[in-house]
Amino acid sequence: MNKAEVLKQIIEQRRSIFPKDYSDTVISQEILDEILHSASLAPNHKRTKPWRFKIFRGEQKAKLALEMQSIYKETQSEQLFLEKKYNDIGFKINKADAVLSIVVNFSGMVPEWEEIAAVSMAVQNMYLTCTANNIGCYWSSTKLVDHLKESLTIQENQQCLGLFYMGNLE
Repeated sequence: MNKAEVLKQIIEQRRSIFPKDYSDTVISQEILDEILHSASLAPNHKRTKPWRFKIFRGEQKAKLALEMQSIYKETQSEQLFLEKKYNDIGFKINKADAVLSIVVNFSGMVPEWEEIAAVSMAVQNMYLTCTANNIGCYWSSTKLVDHLKESLTIQENQQCLGLFYMGNLE
């Protein structure tokens, strides 16, 4: 199979796969590094490299789950609060082997939409690399991330665009 055929096959297979379908097998550091390296190859105007990723694994990931559950509980009225959703937040984060925060850094050198587009392309590169390595993944753009500014140390010129969940499929 030539490169174009391989690429076409990976693109056709790319899809969001949710944590309930992840195995308990750990993603190797080598593959995680490859996924992040592919993100760094995304095109970006004036080479601003606007993506900022923070990896959560192990204890940090468990703390993120508790924080996200706490945010959900604090931001929902009693009438809108759903115990199932509260539990699902913790389950998804804890079931994933790695969770990345997706943050855009606005440089001021180019229009903001271009930097959001560059981050989106970086995430697409991660999706394709995950697919090629049989890693399930998906980008969650929940509004709860707006409340993570302090724990993610988000600066004034940055915005969290969501979380990227990853887990082995075998």
